[in-house]
Amino acid sequence: MNIINTDYIYTPNGFIQNQAVAFTDTIQDIDTLETLKKKYPDAKVIQTEANSILYPGFINTHVHLEFSANKTSLQYGSFMPWLDSVIEHRDDLMGACNNAVMQKECEEMMRSGITTFGAISSFGNELEVCEKTPQRVVFFNELIGSNAMYADMLYGDFMERVKASQSCEESSRITPAVAIHSPYSVHPIILQKAVNVAKQNNLPLCAHFLESQAEREWLELGSGDFEAFFEKYFNTSTPVTNVEEFMHAFDTYPTHFTHCVQATKEELDHLTDKGHSIAHCPRSNRYLGCGRLKIEDLKLPFSIATDGLSSNDSLSIFDELRATLMLHNDIPIQELATQLLKTVTADAAEILHLNCGKIEAGKLADFAVVTLPEAPKREEELALWTILHTKAVSQVYIQGEQYV
Repeated sequence: MNIINTDYIYTPNGFIQNQAVAFTDTIQDIDTLETLKKKYPDAKVIQTEANSILYPGFINTHVHLEFSANKTSLQYGSFMPWLDSVIEHRDDLMGACNNAVMQKECEEMMRSGITTFGAISSFGNELEVCEKTPQRVVFFNELIGSNAMYADMLYGDFMERVKASQSCEESSRITPAVAIHSPYSVHPIILQKAVNVAKQNNLPLCAHFLESQAEREWLELGSGDFEAFFEKYFNTSTPVTNVEEFMHAFDTYPTHFTHCVQATKEELDHLTDKGHSIAHCPRSNRYLGCGRLKIEDLKLPFSIATDGLSSNDSLSIFDELRATLMLHNDIPIQELATQLLKTVTADAAEILHLNCGKIEAGKLADFAVVTLPEAPKREEELALWTILHTKAVSQVYIQGEQYV
């Protein structure tokens, strides 16, 4: 048994003072330090630095590790030139992205307090790293393939990867999951089969959806920049689905849709009605010129996520949160900061159906300790100062074990 004592604890009901947390691999008790020491006389007391805040471990719901070798190879600024550069440099980048490169990025995430992440995997190459990293990983096996001729082969490969993630040892903290690449890249026949796999096995499900204006134009009209792209690389000029058909394929199972920047109010209302959620990746959307998701109008739960280094410059959750504060400049900054911390803790855990994300008895003992540079003058600004001043967290615990 351990007892950790900080100046503040971030709870689902806000920040509290003069309390400590007793934990093993799960949270056992929350009370005053004196009470906990009497109740658990043999417990080790961990006294953190002054001006510290105990948070649940942060959750990054959507990250691609397989392009972690990218620094300046891919073209930012607009979605379609970026996508062309991905095709052009994919083999070189994936060849350079060995386990050591991906492990380094997992460690960087942990230094920003990320104790859980959703890994989007197109080929299964990340599974070994995700098994070894201390973090909790929701391993999204991604289905991709729009050509009906190869549908059975692509689906067979997808199922092999799903089974591989299902066979991981419990100690690896892997949760197998299903990802659909996008409406323009997955044939409706295998899409429905993959959704059924998620439903039948109760696996988390995610899908990229309406990231760019080019995607919407292709799905609605069969024209625009995607027309030349599909003719060049896939010898076709007809989309395999449309917005409505793709969206309705998920009506019976809650899905974590990524981006949705170009979704209309009616489409967002439909996602809300069906119990879905959104992974909002603000830096990725800005870097690829996709637009801004109007989070102030959302009625459905959303998380803040980093996406991968194919469309970002770091996997730090605090870099992402600071960018979110700047991008959504019409929302009062204190209000937004408070909301954002919830999106990467309690909301993200609920979206991924994980027993973490909150500091309350019975939850997994996943913690991140943030240390502010000085004592805050106003408690209502703790969320904002946390986001603005944290480049790296002071301590990280996963299932009660200290890793940072």
